[in-house]
Amino acid sequence: MIEIIERGGIMMYPLILASVLALAIIIERFISLRKRKVIIPEIISVVEQFSSFKDMELAKNICAKYTGPLSNLIQTGLNNTDLDRAEIKELIEDQGRQEVRHLERGLTILETIAVIAPLMGLLGTVLGMIKVFGVIKEQGIGQAAALSGGISEALITTVTGLFVGIPVLIFFNYFSKKAENFVLDIEKYSIILIQKIHKLGESSRFSSEDNIQQFSK
Repeated sequence: MIEIIERGGIMMYPLILASVLALAIIIERFISLRKRKVIIPEIISVVEQFSSFKDMELAKNICAKYTGPLSNLIQTGLNNTDLDRAEIKELIEDQGRQEVRHLERGLTILETIAVIAPLMGLLGTVLGMIKVFGVIKEQGIGQAAALSGGISEALITTVTGLFVGIPVLIFFNYFSKKAENFVLDIEKYSIILIQKIHKLGESSRFSSEDNIQQFSK
């Protein structure tokens, strides 16, 4: 392994650094983007079972126990129930866009590595070929052993750049799609809760109006 790195030349070191950084981000994203950690079952249960205004305090307490995008969006809805449905939906969508940054943390670095790794490999290729032409200029084309060093450097860095860039690009697309799906799910549950709250509010208002009419009679 060390021999391959040495034969690959100076560009192998930034490529190794990029691969280690990418691997660390990929592991962290796998841990952070587990469904149970983002779509918290306890909060989902509260949303699905919400049936009266007594449940509102319970929902707030449950959300206060957990941190994350789902908790933040649910609390945004619960803290603005006095607004009409369109305004609350807009607030939730705005908050959702803020939470995307949390879910997509590190993905910009992954995307950058996926783009520059093949370019660094290409740069290593160019540097290797420069060495080849330098040897040809000084010793002629008959010195195969002398030429092999520059050629191997060119090939090794190209392969390494692609070897790093291709899987990193795959993981970047995978995590980006996963984060997008989580945001859609979170917004869905937030809107479901708000719809339930507004239905309870309308039912309560109609009940009060009926009582007033009966009393007036």
